[in-house]
Amino acid sequence: MASASGSPSPKSSTPLGQGASPRVRFCPSPTGNPHVGLVRTALFNWAFARHTGGTMVFRIEDTDAARDSEESYHQLLDSLRWLGLDWDEGPDEVGGPHAPYRQSQRMDIYADVAKKLRDAGHAYDCYCTTAELDERREAARKAGRPSGYDGHCRALTAEQTEAYRAEGRTSIVRFRMPDETITFTDLVRGDLSFAPENVPDFGIVRANGAPLYTLVNPVDDALMEITHVLRGEDLLSSTPRQIALYQALIEIGVAKDVPLFGHLPYVMGEGNKKLSKRDPEASLNLYRERGFLPEGLLNYLSLLGWSFSADKDIFTVAELVEKFDIADVNANPARFDLKKAEAINADHIRLLDVKTFTEACTPWLRAPHANWPAENFDQAAWEAIAPYAQTRLTVLSDITANVDFLFRDTPVDDEASWAKAMKGDPIALLTTARANLADADWSSPEALKAAVLAAGEQHGLKLGKAQAPVRVAVTGRTVGLPLFESLQILGRERSLARIDAALAKLSA
Repeated sequence: MASASGSPSPKSSTPLGQGASPRVRFCPSPTGNPHVGLVRTALFNWAFARHTGGTMVFRIEDTDAARDSEESYHQLLDSLRWLGLDWDEGPDEVGGPHAPYRQSQRMDIYADVAKKLRDAGHAYDCYCTTAELDERREAARKAGRPSGYDGHCRALTAEQTEAYRAEGRTSIVRFRMPDETITFTDLVRGDLSFAPENVPDFGIVRANGAPLYTLVNPVDDALMEITHVLRGEDLLSSTPRQIALYQALIEIGVAKDVPLFGHLPYVMGEGNKKLSKRDPEASLNLYRERGFLPEGLLNYLSLLGWSFSADKDIFTVAELVEKFDIADVNANPARFDLKKAEAINADHIRLLDVKTFTEACTPWLRAPHANWPAENFDQAAWEAIAPYAQTRLTVLSDITANVDFLFRDTPVDDEASWAKAMKGDPIALLTTARANLADADWSSPEALKAAVLAAGEQHGLKLGKAQAPVRVAVTGRTVGLPLFESLQILGRERSLARIDAALAKLSA
Protein backbone atom coordinates (compact mmCIF):
# COMPACT_ATOMS: atom_id res chain seq x y z
CA MET A 1 0.00 0.00 0.00
CA ALA A 2 1.11 3.55 -0.62
CA SER A 3 2.53 5.77 2.08
CA ALA A 4 2.60 9.55 2.03
CA SER A 5 5.98 10.91 1.05
CA GLY A 6 6.39 13.87 3.40
CA SER A 7 3.62 16.45 3.29
CA PRO A 8 1.15 16.10 0.43
CA SER A 9 1.83 18.55 -2.36
CA PRO A 10 -0.96 20.91 -3.42
CA LYS A 11 -3.53 19.07 -5.52
CA SER A 12 -4.09 20.33 -9.02
CA SER A 13 -6.19 19.29 -11.98
CA THR A 14 -3.93 21.05 -14.45
CA PRO A 15 -3.66 19.10 -17.72
CA LEU A 16 -0.39 17.61 -18.91
CA GLY A 17 2.48 19.92 -19.59
CA GLN A 18 1.98 20.13 -23.34
CA GLY A 19 -1.16 22.20 -22.77
CA ALA A 20 -3.27 19.54 -24.47
CA SER A 21 -6.99 19.45 -23.86
CA PRO A 22 -7.73 16.86 -21.15
CA ARG A 23 -8.78 13.41 -22.27
CA VAL A 24 -10.46 11.17 -19.70
CA ARG A 25 -11.96 7.73 -20.02
CA PHE A 26 -14.69 5.65 -18.49
CA CYS A 27 -13.96 1.97 -19.06
CA PRO A 28 -16.35 -0.43 -17.30
CA SER A 29 -16.57 -4.18 -17.74
CA PRO A 30 -19.99 -5.36 -18.99
CA THR A 31 -20.79 -7.63 -16.06
CA GLY A 32 -24.08 -7.54 -14.17
CA ASN A 33 -26.21 -4.47 -13.58
CA PRO A 34 -24.68 -0.98 -13.46
CA HIS A 35 -23.56 -0.01 -9.94
CA VAL A 36 -24.04 3.46 -8.42
CA GLY A 37 -20.33 3.56 -7.50
CA LEU A 38 -19.51 2.93 -11.15
CA VAL A 39 -21.90 5.71 -12.15
CA ARG A 40 -20.21 8.09 -9.69
CA THR A 41 -16.89 7.37 -11.44
CA ALA A 42 -18.46 7.98 -14.84
CA LEU A 43 -20.04 11.21 -13.56
CA PHE A 44 -16.78 12.64 -12.19
CA ASN A 45 -14.95 11.85 -15.44
CA TRP A 46 -17.77 13.34 -17.51
CA ALA A 47 -18.07 16.48 -15.34
CA PHE A 48 -14.29 16.98 -15.46
CA ALA A 49 -14.26 16.64 -19.25
CA ARG A 50 -17.17 19.02 -19.71
CA HIS A 51 -15.78 21.54 -17.19
CA THR A 52 -12.36 21.66 -18.86
CA GLY A 53 -13.56 21.47 -22.45
CA GLY A 54 -11.88 18.08 -22.70
CA THR A 55 -12.82 14.76 -24.29
CA MET A 56 -14.82 11.96 -22.70
CA VAL A 57 -13.79 8.53 -24.01
CA PHE A 58 -16.10 5.59 -23.29
CA ARG A 59 -14.33 2.25 -23.60
CA ILE A 60 -15.63 -1.25 -22.90
CA GLU A 61 -13.26 -3.66 -21.13
CA ASP A 62 -14.72 -6.96 -22.29
CA THR A 63 -11.77 -9.33 -22.44
CA ASP A 64 -13.22 -11.68 -19.79
CA ALA A 65 -15.49 -13.83 -21.93
CA ALA A 66 -16.61 -15.90 -18.94
CA ARG A 67 -18.11 -12.90 -17.12
CA ASP A 68 -18.90 -10.31 -19.79
CA SER A 69 -22.28 -10.26 -21.53
CA GLU A 70 -23.94 -8.39 -24.37
CA GLU A 71 -26.94 -7.76 -22.13
CA SER A 72 -24.76 -5.92 -19.62
CA TYR A 73 -23.07 -4.02 -22.43
CA HIS A 74 -26.38 -2.71 -23.73
CA GLN A 75 -27.49 -1.90 -20.16
CA LEU A 76 -24.39 0.26 -19.77
CA LEU A 77 -25.14 2.16 -22.98
CA ASP A 78 -28.79 2.62 -22.03
CA SER A 79 -27.97 3.71 -18.47
CA LEU A 80 -25.46 6.37 -19.53
CA ARG A 81 -27.91 7.72 -22.08
CA TRP A 82 -30.72 7.81 -19.52
CA LEU A 83 -28.47 9.77 -17.16
CA GLY A 84 -27.42 12.14 -19.95
CA LEU A 85 -23.72 11.24 -19.63
CA ASP A 86 -22.74 11.42 -23.28
CA TRP A 87 -19.34 10.56 -24.70
CA ASP A 88 -17.20 12.07 -27.43
CA GLU A 89 -15.49 8.85 -28.48
CA GLY A 90 -16.64 5.34 -27.90
CA PRO A 91 -18.75 2.36 -28.97
CA ASP A 92 -22.13 2.14 -30.60
CA GLU A 93 -22.54 4.77 -33.32
CA VAL A 94 -20.26 7.40 -31.77
CA GLY A 95 -16.91 5.99 -32.89
CA GLY A 96 -13.76 8.08 -33.01
CA PRO A 97 -10.15 8.15 -34.22
CA HIS A 98 -9.02 5.41 -31.83
CA ALA A 99 -11.65 2.78 -32.69
CA PRO A 100 -12.47 0.09 -31.89
CA TYR A 101 -13.51 0.96 -28.35
CA ARG A 102 -14.23 -2.59 -27.23
CA GLN A 103 -11.17 -4.43 -25.99
CA SER A 104 -12.39 -7.75 -27.36
CA GLN A 105 -11.85 -6.22 -30.82
CA ARG A 106 -8.27 -5.05 -30.07
CA MET A 107 -6.50 -8.36 -29.34
CA ASP A 108 -3.98 -8.00 -32.17
CA ILE A 109 -2.89 -4.66 -30.72
CA TYR A 110 -2.18 -6.18 -27.30
CA ALA A 111 -0.27 -9.12 -28.75
CA ASP A 112 1.93 -6.73 -30.73
CA VAL A 113 2.67 -4.52 -27.71
CA ALA A 114 3.42 -7.55 -25.51
CA LYS A 115 5.94 -8.77 -28.10
CA LYS A 116 7.62 -5.37 -28.21
CA LEU A 117 7.87 -5.30 -24.41
CA ARG A 118 9.51 -8.76 -24.40
CA ASP A 119 11.87 -7.88 -27.21
CA ALA A 120 12.97 -4.71 -25.37
CA GLY A 121 13.57 -6.60 -22.12
CA HIS A 122 10.67 -4.99 -20.23
CA ALA A 123 8.88 -8.33 -19.96
CA TYR A 124 9.87 -11.99 -19.72
CA ASP A 125 8.42 -15.49 -19.78
CA CYS A 126 7.62 -17.01 -16.39
CA TYR A 127 7.31 -20.82 -16.11
CA CYS A 128 6.49 -21.03 -12.39
CA THR A 129 3.57 -23.30 -11.56
CA THR A 130 0.78 -22.26 -9.26
CA ALA A 131 1.93 -24.77 -6.65
CA GLU A 132 5.49 -23.39 -6.73
CA LEU A 133 4.26 -19.83 -6.40
CA ASP A 134 2.03 -20.74 -3.46
CA GLU A 135 4.87 -22.60 -1.73
CA ARG A 136 7.32 -19.71 -2.09
CA ARG A 137 4.74 -17.14 -1.01
CA GLU A 138 3.96 -19.12 2.12
CA ALA A 139 7.65 -19.39 2.93
CA ALA A 140 8.06 -15.63 2.47
CA ARG A 141 5.13 -14.93 4.77
CA LYS A 142 6.56 -17.16 7.47
CA ALA A 143 9.91 -15.40 7.15
CA GLY A 144 8.27 -11.98 7.40
CA ARG A 145 9.18 -11.02 3.83
CA PRO A 146 6.87 -9.54 1.16
CA SER A 147 4.92 -12.40 -0.38
CA GLY A 148 4.63 -11.11 -3.94
CA TYR A 149 6.36 -12.69 -6.92
CA ASP A 150 10.03 -13.24 -6.07
CA GLY A 151 11.55 -12.81 -9.54
CA HIS A 152 12.37 -16.50 -9.92
CA CYS A 153 12.21 -16.43 -13.75
CA ARG A 154 13.63 -12.93 -14.23
CA ALA A 155 17.00 -14.10 -15.56
CA LEU A 156 16.56 -17.63 -16.86
CA THR A 157 19.35 -19.02 -19.00
CA ALA A 158 18.59 -20.58 -22.37
CA GLU A 159 19.25 -23.99 -20.82
CA GLN A 160 16.78 -23.39 -17.98
CA THR A 161 14.15 -22.20 -20.41
CA GLU A 162 14.65 -25.24 -22.63
CA ALA A 163 14.41 -27.54 -19.60
CA TYR A 164 11.10 -26.01 -18.53
CA ARG A 165 9.72 -26.39 -22.05
CA ALA A 166 10.92 -29.98 -22.18
CA GLU A 167 8.86 -30.65 -19.05
CA GLY A 168 5.82 -29.41 -20.98
CA ARG A 169 5.46 -26.25 -18.95
CA THR A 170 3.68 -23.25 -20.39
CA SER A 171 4.61 -19.68 -19.54
CA ILE A 172 2.90 -16.43 -18.77
CA VAL A 173 4.46 -13.07 -19.61
CA ARG A 174 5.50 -10.92 -16.65
CA PHE A 175 6.38 -7.26 -16.66
CA ARG A 176 9.76 -6.44 -15.16
CA MET A 177 9.28 -3.78 -12.48
CA PRO A 178 12.18 -1.33 -11.98
CA ASP A 179 14.10 -1.73 -8.72
CA GLU A 180 13.23 1.76 -7.52
CA THR A 181 10.60 3.60 -5.54
CA ILE A 182 7.70 4.84 -7.65
CA THR A 183 6.36 8.26 -6.61
CA PHE A 184 3.54 10.22 -8.16
CA THR A 185 1.20 13.06 -7.26
CA ASP A 186 -2.37 11.87 -6.99
CA LEU A 187 -4.88 14.57 -7.96
CA VAL A 188 -7.00 13.63 -4.93
CA ARG A 189 -4.46 12.36 -2.39
CA GLY A 190 -1.25 14.31 -2.99
CA ASP A 191 2.22 12.71 -3.14
CA LEU A 192 2.33 8.91 -2.81
CA SER A 193 5.29 6.54 -2.87
CA PHE A 194 5.52 2.78 -3.37
CA ALA A 195 8.70 0.93 -2.41
CA PRO A 196 9.94 -1.70 -4.95
CA GLU A 197 9.56 -4.60 -2.50
CA ASN A 198 5.83 -3.83 -2.37
CA VAL A 199 5.35 -3.81 -6.15
CA PRO A 200 6.68 -7.09 -7.59
CA ASP A 201 6.77 -8.16 -11.22
CA PHE A 202 3.27 -8.90 -12.48
CA GLY A 203 1.62 -10.90 -15.23
CA ILE A 204 0.47 -9.18 -18.39
CA VAL A 205 -0.34 -12.16 -20.67
CA ARG A 206 -1.87 -15.50 -19.68
CA ALA A 207 -0.36 -18.84 -20.67
CA ASN A 208 -3.00 -19.16 -23.41
CA GLY A 209 -1.91 -15.85 -24.90
CA ALA A 210 -4.87 -13.85 -23.61
CA PRO A 211 -3.86 -10.37 -22.41
CA LEU A 212 -4.60 -9.37 -18.83
CA TYR A 213 -6.20 -6.16 -17.55
CA THR A 214 -2.77 -5.09 -16.30
CA LEU A 215 -1.65 -4.78 -19.92
CA VAL A 216 -4.73 -3.83 -21.91
CA ASN A 217 -5.84 -0.96 -19.68
CA PRO A 218 -2.57 1.04 -19.84
CA VAL A 219 -2.04 0.17 -23.52
CA ASP A 220 -5.45 1.53 -24.46
CA ASP A 221 -4.93 4.62 -22.32
CA ALA A 222 -1.60 5.20 -24.09
CA LEU A 223 -2.93 4.68 -27.61
CA MET A 224 -6.04 6.76 -26.91
CA GLU A 225 -3.82 9.52 -25.46
CA ILE A 226 -5.63 9.66 -22.12
CA THR A 227 -4.25 12.51 -20.03
CA HIS A 228 -6.16 12.01 -16.75
CA VAL A 229 -7.10 8.68 -15.17
CA LEU A 230 -9.87 9.27 -12.62
CA ARG A 231 -10.89 5.98 -11.03
CA GLY A 232 -11.82 4.27 -7.78
CA GLU A 233 -9.59 4.02 -4.74
CA ASP A 234 -9.68 0.23 -4.99
CA LEU A 235 -7.36 0.48 -8.02
CA LEU A 236 -4.76 2.63 -6.25
CA SER A 237 -2.44 -0.29 -5.50
CA SER A 238 -2.13 -1.04 -9.23
CA THR A 239 -1.09 2.51 -10.11
CA PRO A 240 2.70 2.11 -9.58
CA ARG A 241 2.63 -0.92 -11.87
CA GLN A 242 0.82 1.09 -14.51
CA ILE A 243 3.20 4.03 -14.20
CA ALA A 244 6.18 1.70 -14.73
CA LEU A 245 4.43 0.14 -17.71
CA TYR A 246 3.69 3.57 -19.19
CA GLN A 247 7.36 4.45 -18.94
CA ALA A 248 8.25 1.25 -20.78
CA LEU A 249 5.57 2.01 -23.40
CA ILE A 250 7.17 5.42 -23.93
CA GLU A 251 10.55 3.75 -24.48
CA ILE A 252 9.15 1.41 -27.15
CA GLY A 253 7.22 4.22 -28.89
CA VAL A 254 3.68 3.20 -27.91
CA ALA A 255 2.96 5.99 -25.39
CA LYS A 256 3.74 9.69 -25.39
CA ASP A 257 3.28 10.54 -21.70
CA VAL A 258 2.33 9.12 -18.34
CA PRO A 259 -1.18 10.36 -17.48
CA LEU A 260 -2.10 12.08 -14.24
CA PHE A 261 -3.97 9.91 -11.73
CA GLY A 262 -6.76 10.75 -9.32
CA HIS A 263 -8.24 8.06 -7.09
CA LEU A 264 -11.82 8.67 -6.02
CA PRO A 265 -12.96 7.76 -2.48
CA TYR A 266 -14.81 4.57 -1.66
CA VAL A 267 -18.60 4.68 -1.57
CA MET A 268 -19.59 3.04 1.71
CA GLY A 269 -22.82 1.21 2.50
CA GLU A 270 -24.36 -0.08 5.72
CA GLY A 271 -21.94 -0.84 8.52
CA ASN A 272 -19.26 1.35 6.93
CA LYS A 273 -18.46 -1.40 4.44
CA LYS A 274 -17.65 -0.67 0.83
CA LEU A 275 -20.85 -0.65 -1.23
CA SER A 276 -20.79 -3.78 -3.35
CA LYS A 277 -22.89 -5.07 -6.22
CA ARG A 278 -24.60 -7.40 -3.76
CA ASP A 279 -26.03 -4.49 -1.75
CA PRO A 280 -29.63 -3.76 -2.82
CA GLU A 281 -29.06 0.00 -2.82
CA ALA A 282 -26.10 -0.38 -5.19
CA SER A 283 -28.10 -1.15 -8.33
CA LEU A 284 -28.70 1.76 -10.68
CA ASN A 285 -31.72 -0.07 -12.08
CA LEU A 286 -33.39 0.16 -8.67
CA TYR A 287 -33.36 3.96 -8.76
CA ARG A 288 -34.51 4.11 -12.33
CA GLU A 289 -37.38 1.70 -11.64
CA ARG A 290 -38.45 3.68 -8.56
CA GLY A 291 -38.63 6.86 -10.58
CA PHE A 292 -35.57 8.84 -9.59
CA LEU A 293 -34.95 11.71 -11.97
CA PRO A 294 -31.55 11.54 -13.70
CA GLU A 295 -30.88 15.08 -12.45
CA GLY A 296 -31.73 14.14 -8.86
CA LEU A 297 -29.61 11.00 -8.87
CA LEU A 298 -26.63 12.74 -10.47
CA ASN A 299 -26.94 15.59 -7.97
CA TYR A 300 -26.74 13.13 -5.09
CA LEU A 301 -23.97 10.95 -6.55
CA SER A 302 -21.82 14.03 -7.15
CA LEU A 303 -21.91 14.68 -3.39
CA LEU A 304 -20.22 11.33 -2.70
CA GLY A 305 -16.75 12.77 -2.32
CA TRP A 306 -17.32 16.29 -3.65
CA SER A 307 -19.39 19.29 -2.64
CA PHE A 308 -20.76 22.26 -4.53
CA SER A 309 -20.42 24.60 -1.57
CA ALA A 310 -20.91 24.60 2.18
CA ASP A 311 -24.47 25.90 1.92
CA LYS A 312 -25.78 24.36 -1.31
CA ASP A 313 -26.75 20.73 -1.85
CA ILE A 314 -29.29 21.13 -4.65
CA PHE A 315 -27.98 22.10 -8.08
CA THR A 316 -28.49 21.38 -11.75
CA VAL A 317 -26.23 19.31 -13.96
CA ALA A 318 -25.19 22.52 -15.72
CA GLU A 319 -24.17 24.04 -12.38
CA LEU A 320 -22.23 20.86 -11.54
CA VAL A 321 -20.27 21.11 -14.79
CA GLU A 322 -19.53 24.79 -14.22
CA LYS A 323 -18.27 24.19 -10.68
CA PHE A 324 -16.60 20.77 -10.81
CA ASP A 325 -12.86 20.48 -10.21
CA ILE A 326 -11.11 17.20 -9.42
CA ALA A 327 -8.90 19.14 -6.97
CA ASP A 328 -11.99 19.59 -4.77
CA VAL A 329 -12.66 15.85 -4.41
CA ASN A 330 -12.25 14.62 -0.84
CA ALA A 331 -10.08 11.55 -0.24
CA ASN A 332 -12.20 10.33 2.68
CA PRO A 333 -14.75 7.56 2.11
CA ALA A 334 -18.25 8.74 1.26
CA ARG A 335 -21.28 7.06 2.82
CA PHE A 336 -24.27 6.31 0.63
CA ASP A 337 -27.37 7.68 2.39
CA LEU A 338 -30.59 6.55 0.72
CA LYS A 339 -32.77 9.00 2.66
CA LYS A 340 -30.65 11.93 1.53
CA ALA A 341 -30.72 10.66 -2.05
CA GLU A 342 -34.53 10.55 -1.87
CA ALA A 343 -34.74 14.02 -0.34
CA ILE A 344 -32.56 15.50 -3.08
CA ASN A 345 -34.61 13.75 -5.74
CA ALA A 346 -37.81 15.14 -4.20
CA ASP A 347 -36.37 18.64 -4.48
CA HIS A 348 -35.62 18.06 -8.16
CA ILE A 349 -39.18 16.83 -8.75
CA ARG A 350 -40.47 20.09 -7.27
CA LEU A 351 -38.14 22.07 -9.56
CA LEU A 352 -39.79 20.65 -12.70
CA ASP A 353 -42.34 22.77 -14.52
CA VAL A 354 -45.79 21.21 -14.27
CA LYS A 355 -45.89 20.08 -17.91
CA THR A 356 -42.56 18.26 -17.60
CA PHE A 357 -43.65 16.71 -14.31
CA THR A 358 -46.92 15.56 -15.84
CA GLU A 359 -45.09 13.89 -18.72
CA ALA A 360 -42.41 12.37 -16.45
CA CYS A 361 -45.06 10.56 -14.40
CA THR A 362 -46.79 9.06 -17.43
CA PRO A 363 -45.01 5.65 -17.34
CA TRP A 364 -46.26 5.08 -13.78
CA LEU A 365 -49.85 5.89 -14.74
CA ARG A 366 -49.94 3.01 -17.21
CA ALA A 367 -49.68 -0.75 -16.85
CA PRO A 368 -47.97 -2.53 -15.19
CA HIS A 369 -47.55 0.19 -12.53
CA ALA A 370 -51.15 1.38 -12.39
CA ASN A 371 -53.60 -0.43 -10.10
CA TRP A 372 -56.67 0.56 -12.13
CA PRO A 373 -58.11 -0.52 -15.49
CA ALA A 374 -56.37 1.21 -18.38
CA GLU A 375 -59.66 2.55 -19.73
CA ASN A 376 -60.31 4.37 -16.45
CA PHE A 377 -57.40 6.75 -16.88
CA ASP A 378 -58.58 10.33 -17.44
CA GLN A 379 -55.94 12.67 -18.83
CA ALA A 380 -57.86 15.81 -17.89
CA ALA A 381 -58.26 14.64 -14.29
CA TRP A 382 -54.56 13.77 -14.15
CA GLU A 383 -53.53 17.20 -15.43
CA ALA A 384 -55.82 18.85 -12.89
CA ILE A 385 -54.41 16.91 -9.91
CA ALA A 386 -50.75 16.98 -11.05
CA PRO A 387 -49.80 20.35 -9.46
CA TYR A 388 -50.99 19.10 -6.05
CA ALA A 389 -49.20 15.76 -6.47
CA GLN A 390 -45.89 17.32 -7.50
CA THR A 391 -45.18 18.69 -4.04
CA ARG A 392 -45.80 15.32 -2.36
CA LEU A 393 -43.55 12.91 -4.27
CA THR A 394 -40.15 11.57 -3.29
CA VAL A 395 -39.81 9.45 -6.43
CA LEU A 396 -42.05 9.33 -9.49
CA SER A 397 -43.41 5.88 -8.64
CA ASP A 398 -45.09 7.45 -5.58
CA ILE A 399 -47.61 8.98 -7.96
CA THR A 400 -49.67 5.79 -8.24
CA ALA A 401 -50.71 5.70 -4.58
CA ASN A 402 -51.37 9.44 -4.61
CA VAL A 403 -53.82 9.54 -7.53
CA ASP A 404 -55.28 6.04 -7.80
CA PHE A 405 -58.50 7.20 -6.11
CA LEU A 406 -59.25 9.15 -9.30
CA PHE A 407 -59.04 6.16 -11.63
CA ARG A 408 -60.16 3.20 -9.55
CA ASP A 409 -63.81 2.16 -9.47
CA THR A 410 -63.57 2.02 -5.68
CA PRO A 411 -61.01 3.29 -3.18
CA VAL A 412 -58.16 1.01 -2.12
CA ASP A 413 -59.10 -1.30 0.75
CA ASP A 414 -56.67 -0.27 3.48
CA GLU A 415 -57.77 -1.79 6.76
CA ALA A 416 -55.24 0.16 8.84
CA SER A 417 -56.43 3.48 7.40
CA TRP A 418 -60.07 2.50 7.92
CA ALA A 419 -59.51 1.52 11.55
CA LYS A 420 -57.59 4.70 12.26
CA ALA A 421 -60.14 7.07 10.73
CA MET A 422 -63.45 5.43 11.62
CA LYS A 423 -63.39 6.02 15.39
CA GLY A 424 -66.03 7.55 17.68
CA ASP A 425 -69.27 7.94 15.76
CA PRO A 426 -68.21 8.03 12.09
CA ILE A 427 -71.71 7.27 10.85
CA ALA A 428 -73.10 10.47 12.33
CA LEU A 429 -70.19 12.56 11.07
CA LEU A 430 -70.27 11.09 7.56
CA THR A 431 -74.03 11.43 7.33
CA THR A 432 -73.85 15.14 8.16
CA ALA A 433 -70.83 15.72 5.94
CA ARG A 434 -72.56 13.98 3.04
CA ALA A 435 -75.63 16.17 3.41
CA ASN A 436 -73.54 19.34 3.57
CA LEU A 437 -71.45 18.29 0.55
CA ALA A 438 -74.57 17.47 -1.44
CA ASP A 439 -75.68 21.08 -1.05
CA ALA A 440 -72.21 22.63 -1.48
CA ASP A 441 -70.77 24.58 -4.42
CA TRP A 442 -68.47 22.02 -6.12
CA SER A 443 -66.72 24.67 -8.19
CA SER A 444 -64.86 25.81 -5.07
CA PRO A 445 -62.56 23.68 -2.84
CA GLU A 446 -63.10 26.27 -0.14
CA ALA A 447 -66.84 25.59 -0.21
CA LEU A 448 -66.22 21.84 0.17
CA LYS A 449 -63.91 22.54 3.09
CA ALA A 450 -66.58 24.70 4.74
CA ALA A 451 -69.12 21.88 4.34
CA VAL A 452 -66.91 19.35 6.11
CA LEU A 453 -65.85 21.89 8.75
CA ALA A 454 -69.49 22.62 9.52
CA ALA A 455 -70.17 18.89 9.90
CA GLY A 456 -67.27 18.60 12.30
CA GLU A 457 -68.44 21.54 14.39
CA GLN A 458 -71.90 20.03 14.63
CA HIS A 459 -70.37 16.90 16.15
CA GLY A 460 -67.77 18.68 18.30
CA LEU A 461 -64.81 17.86 16.01
CA LYS A 462 -62.08 20.07 14.60
CA LEU A 463 -61.40 19.97 10.89
CA GLY A 464 -58.60 17.40 11.13
CA LYS A 465 -60.79 14.90 12.96
CA ALA A 466 -63.78 15.68 10.76
CA GLN A 467 -62.03 15.24 7.43
CA ALA A 468 -60.30 11.91 8.26
CA PRO A 469 -63.43 9.72 7.78
CA VAL A 470 -64.29 11.64 4.61
CA ARG A 471 -60.77 11.18 3.22
CA VAL A 472 -60.73 7.42 3.88
CA ALA A 473 -64.25 7.01 2.51
CA VAL A 474 -63.30 8.73 -0.73
CA THR A 475 -59.63 7.81 -1.25
CA GLY A 476 -59.11 4.76 1.00
CA ARG A 477 -56.11 6.30 2.79
CA THR A 478 -55.57 8.55 5.80
CA VAL A 479 -52.90 10.61 4.02
CA GLY A 480 -52.75 11.95 0.53
CA LEU A 481 -53.21 14.98 -1.66
CA PRO A 482 -55.19 18.04 -0.45
CA LEU A 483 -58.62 16.61 0.30
CA PHE A 484 -60.92 19.31 -0.98
CA GLU A 485 -59.12 19.80 -4.28
CA SER A 486 -59.20 15.99 -4.63
CA LEU A 487 -62.94 15.94 -4.00
CA GLN A 488 -63.52 18.65 -6.57
CA ILE A 489 -61.51 16.80 -9.26
CA LEU A 490 -63.15 13.44 -8.43
CA GLY A 491 -66.51 15.14 -8.78
CA ARG A 492 -69.74 15.43 -6.83
CA GLU A 493 -71.41 12.23 -8.02
CA ARG A 494 -68.48 9.88 -7.43
CA SER A 495 -67.51 11.48 -4.11
CA LEU A 496 -71.01 11.18 -2.66
CA ALA A 497 -71.34 7.62 -3.94
CA ARG A 498 -68.16 6.65 -2.08
CA ILE A 499 -69.39 8.24 1.14
CA ASP A 500 -72.61 6.26 0.71
CA ALA A 501 -70.60 3.06 0.28
CA ALA A 502 -68.62 3.84 3.44
CA LEU A 503 -71.83 4.43 5.38
CA ALA A 504 -73.21 1.13 4.17
CA LYS A 505 -70.04 -0.65 5.26
CA LEU A 506 -70.19 1.00 8.70
CA SER A 507 -73.86 0.12 9.12
CA ALA A 508 -73.20 -3.50 8.17
